[in-house]
Amino acid sequence: MGEVRFGVDDLAGLRFAISPLWETVASLRATADPGRHAVHLPWIRKALALRQDRAVAAHGAALSALTPQDGAVRAFLAPSPRCPLAEIEEELAALVALPAEHVRGGLAEVARRAPLSAFERRLADAPERVLPELADAVLAWWQAGVRPHWPRIRSVLEADIAYRTRQLAEDGMREVFAHLHPSVRWSEDRLVSADLPAGRLGLDGGGITLAPSAFAPRCHLLSGQPAPQPLAGPPTAPPLAEQPTTPPCVIYPSRAVGTLWERRDRTGNALDRLLGRSRAQLLAHTSSPSTTTGLARLTGLSPGAVSQHLAVLRDAGLVTGHRYRREVHYTASELGVTLLDLTPGAPGPG
Repeated sequence: MGEVRFGVDDLAGLRFAISPLWETVASLRATADPGRHAVHLPWIRKALALRQDRAVAAHGAALSALTPQDGAVRAFLAPSPRCPLAEIEEELAALVALPAEHVRGGLAEVARRAPLSAFERRLADAPERVLPELADAVLAWWQAGVRPHWPRIRSVLEADIAYRTRQLAEDGMREVFAHLHPSVRWSEDRLVSADLPAGRLGLDGGGITLAPSAFAPRCHLLSGQPAPQPLAGPPTAPPLAEQPTTPPCVIYPSRAVGTLWERRDRTGNALDRLLGRSRAQLLAHTSSPSTTTGLARLTGLSPGAVSQHLAVLRDAGLVTGHRYRREVHYTASELGVTLLDLTPGAPGPG
């Protein structure tokens, strides 16, 4: 049984973040094991073809190192996110700046379970020279396979964070951790998991970051120390002894991932005639929380038009809005969901 122990300052230092780098690496892992990521099959079918793209294929060795045959995710190659809404370029810069001992430590643990690939051996020999190659490979995959869908993915992740922060405010941290993942539970002052390597990680006042993932089927722990350990899977490293430069991060499966690639029949129907086609489309898109900007991107309407239609839907009690940082997330109300469910052929996302 492994434990992450919280102090008073750590409880006050709980924060949420979104990591484009982690999503990019995890999405690549999903293409290597489609059967385990059935919810993403609509995207995977297209993504597999993108793996043959010339710009992506040129980085084949590096990308293969991120999708090894042992099915693991090289978590030590994904630095803990440093800010809530990081850009991929910021995270790739952190990847390139990983200390050589961090990379070698992680690869040494990998080598205890399976032989290293040729690329991994090069990485262990000269991390400073090979890490930029790895960053270029991740960027190529991001541009080809993830960036075109990032607004949709990010919307789901932001909606999850909005839900968890509201849960934190209403029910407290115990409930947040109790529903994070079946393998994780909160006990007194610690986060406990049977999948966490034996021992205890003390946060020592640095706090912890929680990051939802659309592509992670289970939890992982990212840390700034050499060879951070996943919350799921076999032990990969001894307990961490020093205070990390950035807070550890728990990656956990996001809510509502099943809505990510869904499509519905968009033919004319009674809901179009009742609300108007644009408002019917917007109502359907708010089956998962969405921002004005995201809805404008999905529907092709201007942000101003989206705001006007949402105001009407909100006044009618069909959608509700809640603010997260500078953005308002709109979600179909219980009445709105019932209306969608009772209307055959209701329009939907995509």
